[in-house]
Amino acid sequence: MPLRPAALPSVTRRLVSVLLPVALLAIAPVPAIAQDSPGANDDLPVAEIQAFAEVFERIKRAYVEEVEDEDLLRNAMRGMLSELDPHSAYLDSEEFESLRESTQGEFGGVGIEVGMEEGQLMVITPIDDTPASRAGLRSRDRILRIDDTPTDRLSLQEAVNLMRGEPGTQIRLTILHQDANAPQEVTLTREIIRTRSVKHELLEPGYGYLRVSQFQSRTGAQVDEALESLAQDAPLDGLVLDLRNNPGGVLQAAVDVADAFLDSGLIVYTEGRLADSAMRFSAGRETAAPEVPLVVLINGGSASAAEIVAGALQDQRRGVVMGTQSFGKGSVQQIMSLGNDEGLKLTTALYFTPDGRSIQAQGIEPDVEVIRGRLEVAEGSRLDVRESDLEGHLGASEDPRERSEMSQRLREDYQLGEALNLLKALNVISQRRDD
Repeated sequence: MPLRPAALPSVTRRLVSVLLPVALLAIAPVPAIAQDSPGANDDLPVAEIQAFAEVFERIKRAYVEEVEDEDLLRNAMRGMLSELDPHSAYLDSEEFESLRESTQGEFGGVGIEVGMEEGQLMVITPIDDTPASRAGLRSRDRILRIDDTPTDRLSLQEAVNLMRGEPGTQIRLTILHQDANAPQEVTLTREIIRTRSVKHELLEPGYGYLRVSQFQSRTGAQVDEALESLAQDAPLDGLVLDLRNNPGGVLQAAVDVADAFLDSGLIVYTEGRLADSAMRFSAGRETAAPEVPLVVLINGGSASAAEIVAGALQDQRRGVVMGTQSFGKGSVQQIMSLGNDEGLKLTTALYFTPDGRSIQAQGIEPDVEVIRGRLEVAEGSRLDVRESDLEGHLGASEDPRERSEMSQRLREDYQLGEALNLLKALNVISQRRDD
């Protein structure tokens, strides 16, 4: 249907005269998009642009309060992006600065990664050693209110902005745990969130534990350093790579971590409509731990880059993936500047594992499913009594307190205990084969 600006009210004619050239400008210079892709050469939807202009006109004339043109247009851009997927967003100057702070790894907040599911704000994962993790927030908890503000009225970025703030200030969150019948309110004190991505320790002599809480620019180098430290006294007989509640992060860091355990083969590839969205990442020959038996722990809070690592190691048959199904965020976002310190975060590609599996909305299925839990000994049972508990027992060469603390930790973390047991079993089988 031809557009007749003369038949429209003055404000509508002015808006259409602006929108059409801008839309044409936005569509024309995109030679990187394949010309045979659906919709690449479609004509502009003139009727829809006219309808948009008329809605704009009616709001300007009839809405109960006066609204600035700039606010209406920004809201339109927010809606346009938010309806695409949960991760695309329009970023005003404050939101753009907030994103910059988070990529630098330091900001004032409570330490949770959040997302939207069916219009409800949901915890993807709490970051280790932050107010959120210490308060017991868990993956897939629903956040119903932030202070006195219901979250069902907020966009994802608005919710993030409310939760961030000056260190030392308090915030009340109304939380509904996944397995709870009623919500509970928790009060958290904001802190400077300095994300420390890699931790390591020995679970037992010969068996290492490597925790990656998120993927930052230096995570790959930190993993190499941790592996060197763990094997300093003796070669490792097995390693647990813990990616539970890891929300992801920098793609290259995920590639570097997977490369620490692989000496060849594909790690991940991406596909999108832009020419530079098609990328492939492969392992190099230099590998920090090419032969150490490996168990990878994942859960519903393992997302994005964490799923890339788990999927690569699983497809390459490099380790056993244990735990529960991962989150399923397999999309790539690019940050694009719009000028005036504003920008947009736009999903431009999807991740695929070496075997061609899409991570998006699928996640990684563990090889061995082990649900979250703890091991408890029934009251009155003598199964928890050991020689070291008996009066007058002979001394041991190791500190019993350290052994007791580690045993308690493995009882508290059932998945970790099962991972260690599997590594021991794999080691026994390997030794018998060698014999």
